[in-house]
Amino acid sequence: MKVDRQQWLEEGYLILRNVIPPSELDRMRAGVETLVSRQRAIWARDRKPDEPAGGHWDTAAQPRVILNQVVDAETAYVIDFFTGENTLGVAQQLTKGPQVAPIVMWVMCSPERDHGPADWHRDLGPHKEPPLRGLQADFLENGPALVQWNVPLYDDDVLWVVPRSHRRINTDQEDRELLANSRAPLSSGMPVRLRAGDGVVYINALLHWGSNYSAKMRRTLHFGARAFGGPNYPYVFDRYWEPDFTDALPDRYQEEFLGYAKLWTQEWDTIESLFRAMIYRDANSFYSLVGRLHPGKNHRVVFLTMMSKVAQRVRALKAAEGAVDSEAKAAAAALTAGVTRTMYQNLSARFTADEVETLWQRFVPLDSRLQSDEDQFVPGFQSGPTKYNFYDMPANFGVEDLIKSWA
Repeated sequence: MKVDRQQWLEEGYLILRNVIPPSELDRMRAGVETLVSRQRAIWARDRKPDEPAGGHWDTAAQPRVILNQVVDAETAYVIDFFTGENTLGVAQQLTKGPQVAPIVMWVMCSPERDHGPADWHRDLGPHKEPPLRGLQADFLENGPALVQWNVPLYDDDVLWVVPRSHRRINTDQEDRELLANSRAPLSSGMPVRLRAGDGVVYINALLHWGSNYSAKMRRTLHFGARAFGGPNYPYVFDRYWEPDFTDALPDRYQEEFLGYAKLWTQEWDTIESLFRAMIYRDANSFYSLVGRLHPGKNHRVVFLTMMSKVAQRVRALKAAEGAVDSEAKAAAAALTAGVTRTMYQNLSARFTADEVETLWQRFVPLDSRLQSDEDQFVPGFQSGPTKYNFYDMPANFGVEDLIKSWA
């Protein structure tokens, strides 16, 4: 499937027709429904004492089935969709990454009862990603390294977007509307109307909205993929699966996902080397490794901001390991809440507590410049009030300045 990359870069999203051909829809629906039934059984079994009989299925506004947790040989063909030419192949065209891999493979389902709209948001928060203008400058020059998909098995108009908002900050009008009611239509927004089998592929820094989580039948495949080796480094870099989910699948799936996992392992090795270069103040190795992870020559400090967030969470995990009181453990858990932990746990195991603390001190000059003295808040992000800057990178502070600060 050929796509218009320039339109995607300009608008922030593309609607593609028949991503799942009509002749394959019934089979895909049947396979997904089998997986939904398995997930529902798990939720019913694991429900808490105060939850209804269906557990999470009965209470969630948008139950999400994590396919890699329930797939087997009988339904493995569902996984083929997420790694096929119409999805992963499109992701490679859009990111121009030499290699691409799936991050997440979910089904978003209708709830048992109407829950209404969610909040408008960008899939970003300054406590866990770099400031928006920095990210925008990076992916507008070097190209996005991340794509996100919705592909419904039944007609779907739940998703709304604000076209081109991935290229700019919120307007004053948008802020006023969001502060008045973050769950109402924005005047700058528009619905994405998809027929069964169509898909929307978008840059998730775009302002978007789940407009109505109603009980109307919904089975929408949700998919994320990232590039490896392209000019940019993705701001979502971890994954929501482990390769052992393929143990019960035919061998070709094991080989395929072990291949994807190897890309992450190689990247973690490089990040470990980067961190050790920082710990030992090895500027030459540091420069080289930054260039390997972010080949684009400009906006590398944005990449280093992402790495500072990684180091911060690795530090929190180390603190949790050594914590003896519940308060310290809770503080560490809060810092790592809402993030997948595969990458952080892997890196944490490679360093001692003293090394992690030294690493964090190397990042402090950058981290302190990413914050203001008082809490701030901008609507439309996945964050409450925080001292971290929502929009602006530090002025006049680059890679060389970070290195000089180590002295």
